[in-house]
Amino acid sequence: QVQLVESGGGLVQPGGSLRLSCVASQSIATINIMGWYRQAPGKQRELVATITPGGSRNYADSVKGRFTISRDNAKNTLALQMNSLKPEDTAVYYCKADFLWLSYWGQGTQVTVSS
Repeated sequence: QVQLVESGGGLVQPGGSLRLSCVASQSIATINIMGWYRQAPGKQRELVATITPGGSRNYADSVKGRFTISRDNAKNTLALQMNSLKPEDTAVYYCKADFLWLSYWGQGTQVTVSS
């Protein structure tokens, strides 16, 4: 079983930046695809970005050019650098890991973009 703990959320003004981190309970070198998802109030959870063990990245169109996903095997950490934040980026952000045909989720971290 993989445990994931997110951190780094908070309140930021439009145009600002935040960096989210997700620490795994085991070596992420053994984990397949990892990703960030988000869920805004009243909306379904949606994909933000994913990254494969080989470093291939996939982004939602709404965050391309603003967000960067990365994984650090040495620190068992998945990160999401978010720049040029917009009010519509407000949501709870979740870390996800695919391992041995199962998917594991973190508890989420709130990101609020507001002036």
